[in-house]
This record gives sequence, C-alpha cells and structure tokens, in this order.
Amino acid sequence: MKKLIEYLRNCWRIEDLRQRILITILFVAIYRFGSFVVLPGINPAALEKLQEQTAGGLMSILDMFSGGAFSNASIFALGIMPYISASIVIQLLAATVPYFQKMQREGESGRKKISWYTRVLTVAILFFQGPAYLTNLKMQAAGALSSGVSWSFFMITSAFILAAGSMFILWLGERITDRGIGNGVSVIIMIGIIARLPQAFVQELTSRFTAISGGGIVMFIVELLILYAVVCAAILLVQGVRRVPVQYAKRLVGNRQYGGARQYIPLKLFAANVMPIIFAQALMFIPLTIVQFSTNSTNSVLQALLNRDSLLYNIVFAALIIIFTYFYTAITLNPTQMAEDMKRNNGFIPGVKPGKPTADFIDTVMSRITLPGSLFIAFIAVMPALASLLNVQQGFSQFFGGTSLLILVGVVIDTLTQIESHLMMRHYDGLLNSGRVRSTHNGVITAY
Repeated sequence: MKKLIEYLRNCWRIEDLRQRILITILFVAIYRFGSFVVLPGINPAALEKLQEQTAGGLMSILDMFSGGAFSNASIFALGIMPYISASIVIQLLAATVPYFQKMQREGESGRKKISWYTRVLTVAILFFQGPAYLTNLKMQAAGALSSGVSWSFFMITSAFILAAGSMFILWLGERITDRGIGNGVSVIIMIGIIARLPQAFVQELTSRFTAISGGGIVMFIVELLILYAVVCAAILLVQGVRRVPVQYAKRLVGNRQYGGARQYIPLKLFAANVMPIIFAQALMFIPLTIVQFSTNSTNSVLQALLNRDSLLYNIVFAALIIIFTYFYTAITLNPTQMAEDMKRNNGFIPGVKPGKPTADFIDTVMSRITLPGSLFIAFIAVMPALASLLNVQQGFSQFFGGTSLLILVGVVIDTLTQIESHLMMRHYDGLLNSGRVRSTHNGVITAY
C-alpha cells in the first residue's frame, strides 16, 4: 500500500502525466454520461423487456461491451464494437489481399489510407446494425415509444443518431490515445466492462446469503480465489512467452543433437492473443440472427447454441477458438518472411541451414506450440460456463474468463506500460521494482 501511494504521488508530480490522466478521466466521464442518454422519443421506464433480454444469453455480451448502453436504448447503444469488427476485417484483408498489403508497406501514408477504409467500413456496419437494433427494440419495447411518434420516422432518425453516437465514441477514443493515457478504444471497452462489475459483485454477494445460490461467505471466498487464479492465467496468456529456446524447438521436431550456449527463436507461445475468441464469438452470434428471422425458433439445437452455459455451445465455441488460433497464427506469422529477415540480418538457427530449411523448421515449431496455446485460450474462454456450475450469477461469471477478462488484463498492462515510461524518463520509481512491464499492441507483445 505504501508503494502504491508513492506511485500515485509520483504520477501527480509529473505535470504532463497528470494532465494526460485528467484528460482520460474527463473523456471517460463523457462516455459514461452518454451511456445513460436515451434515444429521443423513448420512455426509459418502459424498457423492462429489453433489459430482461440482455440480462442473460448472448445479448448480455453486447450489453457488457457497451457498458449497459445497449439495454438502456442509449445514443451509444451500438458502442465501439462496429469499429472493432471493421478493424478485424481490414486486418484480415491486409494479411491476404495484395492491395492492402501494399498499403501496409507504404508507411504513414498507407496507415492513413487503411484508417480511412476502416472508418468507411465502420459506417457501413453501423447503418446495418442500427436498423437491426431498432427492430429488436420495437419487438421488445413497442410501448416505449412516445405517443404521436411513428416508428418509421423514429427508425430513420434513430439510425443516424446511433451511427453518430458510435462515431463520437471513436472520436473520444482517438483523443484519449493522442492526449491521454493508453489506447483510447481499448480504454473505452475496458470502462464499459468494468462499469458492470460493482453491480455484479453485489448481486453475487447477496445471492450467496440467500436461497438462490447459498454457500455463505465461505463459498464467496472460494469464488474470489478461483477468480484470482484465472486472472493470473490471463496475465500469462496476455504477456505470453516471447522466445522459444532452440533446444526445446529441436526436441519438438525430433532433433535432439544440439549443444552449446542457450539460444532462442523469436516466437510467441500465444501469437494469436485474444483474436481467436473475438472471431469465434462473432460466429456464435449467427444462431441468434437465425432465430430472429426464423419461424422455427423452438429448434432444440438453436436454443442450445443460444445458451452460453449449454454443453453444445461451449464445445462449438472451444472448437472454433482452436481453429481460429491456427488460422490467425498462420496469417500473422510468415515463416518464409522470418527466415528471409534472419538471413538478411546475418541471423541463423544453430544446426539449421538458412533459407527454406529454416522456414520449414519455424513452421513446424510454430504449428506444434500453437496447440497448447489454443487449448489454454479455449479453457479461459469457457471459464464463465464452468463458473456457472458453482451457481455463480451470470453477471459475475462473465469476469471469470472469455474476451472480457483478457481485454481487462491487456488494457491494464498497456496503460501501466505507458505510465511507467513517463516515470522512468523522469527517474521516478514505477509500480514494479524492476520497472519493466510488458504490453500488448495489436496482439504483439513488446518490452522495454
């Protein structure tokens, strides 16, 4: 505690860092305020059915990432996720389409073009998701619209308001990145997730002293210990293993004849990071779309795929994560390019010839170390379902794993990294004794 207080004092003494922290707090406060501003023409008191719909199932994930704005029918109801979806699509195009690959190699001008395409795609997604959200709102809360206002007029105006709200959130995120602390978009997502934590914590604590869950304070302490263990596992996953020992790599490919000093291959155990969970989660929303447009919404398979705690849902979810881990690793790590870069910089792997043999060696090692990484990511992702077996309330169980926990850990580490860099430049002690914090940028682990 004493070290934490001194750490906060050091942050406050640095004028530039103090201003950045205050600006970040201001922009976050604006975002949270907007989450409670209801769409014009909507009566907030008549949204009970919408809030019941988002209390569980897949809809609860959308509400969590929007910080409750989704269930509030807020002007920020769509949140920042359309931009995240557009960024993922552009990232995949940059890895597979030559035109986008060329833009990536153009430096700053290429990044500006990619950013422009991302924004255009975000707007396109918004004008698809906006009417879809409003259609669901009409089905769940038809009586919430004020009398004298037609749904047609409301749909048109609200679609523009929702799109403008999401783009304003994106603008806030960019301002946080430029003038505040941390990656602005990531900070906004983190705040949306954390906003639900106090309520979920109180509900879980209350349920343990009632007949709903039972177990009392002892069971609640057990939950906290499990949550602590999962957080530690998430930290390991986010920070990853940055270097693979050559000796271990040679054992993986069946070549044990190696001696000499310890050397490393610059490969990560968790190269895909949180992206496979995001991809898999996006696909798991497909059954929800089918149910909304299907007349046979009582199909048992579809209902099982809509239940986050069902066995079928978690088996499919884990399988998709493993598949996408291999897929994302394959498109982000190019063994041939790595082998060429090593050869160009006079680097080599002892006992392996340069060129194609090195590329084949790296490819084999990467394929084999990806398996335990994918299994670990899948385990973290299905932890909320495992937590529900202990009668943990659904709102609180979401913090036991999945995308939300990994995002929280990643953003906190990234923000601490930036604060540590400000402190170290001015010769102040950081929060950690070593003064070294690993951070994540676009799924790549860095250190200083």
